Amino acid sequence: MTERHAVPSRDAVGGDPVAHRVCDYEGSPYRRAFWEEADRSYEDATERLALRRLLPPRGERVVEIGAGFGRLADEYRGYRQIILLDYARSMLEDAHARLTATQTAAAPDFRFVCADLYRLPFASQSLDVAVQVRVLHHVEDVPRAFAEVSRALRVGGSYVLEYANKRNLKSIARYALGKQAERPFDRRPYEFIELNWNFHPAYVQAALEAAGLEAREALAVSHFRQARLKRRFSPQLLARADALLGRPLAGLALAPSQFVRALRTTGGQPAAGLWRCPRCGAEPLTEREDGVPCTGCGAFWPKVGGIYLFRQDLID
Repeated sequence: MTERHAVPSRDAVGGDPVAHRVCDYEGSPYRRAFWEEADRSYEDATERLALRRLLPPRGERVVEIGAGFGRLADEYRGYRQIILLDYARSMLEDAHARLTATQTAAAPDFRFVCADLYRLPFASQSLDVAVQVRVLHHVEDVPRAFAEVSRALRVGGSYVLEYANKRNLKSIARYALGKQAERPFDRRPYEFIELNWNFHPAYVQAALEAAGLEAREALAVSHFRQARLKRRFSPQLLARADALLGRPLAGLALAPSQFVRALRTTGGQPAAGLWRCPRCGAEPLTEREDGVPCTGCGAFWPKVGGIYLFRQDLID
């Protein structure tokens, strides 16, 4: 298990605790314990193949929300600017060290942003694409998170989302055999341990629509997430077989992981810049070499060690 803990998120103005919690991986050995020392080559390969099928291959600006140590960063090489956002500063420090060590003049423009997904520090309609993989299962307030993504996406922009599916085949079988109490057909999110939720596909669909995001494509992913299969067959073989099933079985939603590509279809005029103050909402803000000053409330969001700090608790 990787170490993580829940922290109260803060409201935009007063800094008082609010009703939802944030899953904080600060100081966690997530990269080493979950990916490098465990047998998850198959999961990594299936998620990369899913991204390649759903992600627009090129564009101006892409952000990965909950990017962690930057595992998937090389999948965004078709974009001029790649923004990796995470709540945990230590994860971004890892990503920054790895991804900038051999950076050349022709490399993409990486930005590393420490921020709360409920208050994205991006101006309205400033993003071409938002990606979120292995994150939604830690999100307590899904409607609010989706609303923020929708606000920051330009009209026609894509939201590529992965979520843990509670209505998967294994859960249905376990429920039928009396081995689990949670009903897989109940549309309400299920928190099986603290800050870990599984979601019904219909719930995710409704929440996307409420946020002004229209689902266009779906993939079912990780059909073969079983230890005995991973011991017997290579990760690449299993991932290719998984990809063949992704679209035909997407509507059945029986795999433990589901990918969706949604579009923002309506909206007004985009902002002229990238940054927005997460404290007061002023936008767009002009960046300086040492950070981003807010012209609305006077806050200053510093850039330290190559990482933009947009969390109030880190600058107080």
